[in-house]
Parts: sequence; C-alpha cells; structure tokens
Amino acid sequence: MSSERDRWAELTGGQAGEEYALRFARLEEAGHDVHGEAAFCDALLEPGGRVLDAGCGTGRIAIRLAALGHRCTGVDLDRSMLAVARRTAPDLAWLHGDLARLDGLGLEPGFDLALAAGNVIPLLAPGTGAAVVRQLAAVLHVGGLLVTGMGLDAEHLPLPEPTVTLPEFDHWCAQAGLTLRQRFATWDGDPYIPDGGYAVSVHSRSTD
Repeated sequence: MSSERDRWAELTGGQAGEEYALRFARLEEAGHDVHGEAAFCDALLEPGGRVLDAGCGTGRIAIRLAALGHRCTGVDLDRSMLAVARRTAPDLAWLHGDLARLDGLGLEPGFDLALAAGNVIPLLAPGTGAAVVRQLAAVLHVGGLLVTGMGLDAEHLPLPEPTVTLPEFDHWCAQAGLTLRQRFATWDGDPYIPDGGYAVSVHSRSTD
C-alpha cells in the first residue's frame, strides 16, 4: 500500500460509493449518455478484448464493456465503490488493491487495454504516478493500449489545482515503454487543443 492516502480518499473518506452510483443513475434517468468512456474503448478493441479497469469505482465502465462482449477486471482501493460494483455485477472480477502495487494482485498479464478514467491519475497518492503507469504498462501485451482521461485544471478536477501536467504524464509513459498514439479533448473524440483543460490519451506499449 502507498505510504500516503490517495487524493480520492482524502476527498471522500472512502465512503462515496452509494452517492457516486446514485449520481450517475440520475444522469442516465435524465437522458444523459453515461457510457462515453466505454464506447471510446470499445472502438479501440477487437471483439472479446481483455480490459483492466484501473480505478474502476462502482464498475460503470467495466460493466458496460462486459455487456459489449469484453472480458473485464476491475481494481480499486475504495471498498465502498467496490461494494456497489460487486452488488451490481457479481459475476465480474472486482479486486481490492493499490494501483501502485498491481503486481501483488496476481493478475495474468497480456491485457489488450488498461483504462484509467474518471481522473484516476490526478487523484493518485502523491508521488505514485510514475509507479502506477509502470504497473499498468506491465500488464499490457506489446501493442496493448493504456487509455486515460484526466482534468488538467481546477475546472475539470475536484481539486483546487492540477496535480499532474501532460508533459509529466507523457514522461512517465515513455519511461514505462509507452508511446502516445492519440489525444483528444473529450471521450467523444473532439480534437485536443494545447493547454486544454481535459485530455483523453491513448498510449500503446511499444517494448517488452
């Protein structure tokens, strides 16, 4: 486990699962599309792809991807979020663990795609970003994809200021053997504008 609590735990006290799930349920009931991340990832995958949802939360994305035919595993450190995921989709694999210690969870490597959506990267415990990226890269096969979505300013984060820049993140990826393939401003695929407030990035594992 990390020596410091992740920023998400500092914000929520690890008790946000039910409230988080209710928020998205209400959005869906109001007619909003809550499956943008899953649709984005599905377009990158071959049928029956293996997906690691890193920081899966209540399982919203992994459950949708599983319904689309993909083989999904979710990992999260927040037990309240995992409780919702397990209740909603008990047949999927939900693992409690620190993303900086993925190698201790016994995951079979060779994933087609690892996903860190929902500001997972900016909300990691301070000082663990590079380690998490290394761990995510390690579970991918060569050519496998790391897909991330993150806020880059206070408007797109539940924090008063950003915790990571894109150049810093790309450096972590390069150190882990990942190459940037695509970058967008939204999960709908809108073009990324330099100095934008949100980035969806697709990196691929280029080395063993």
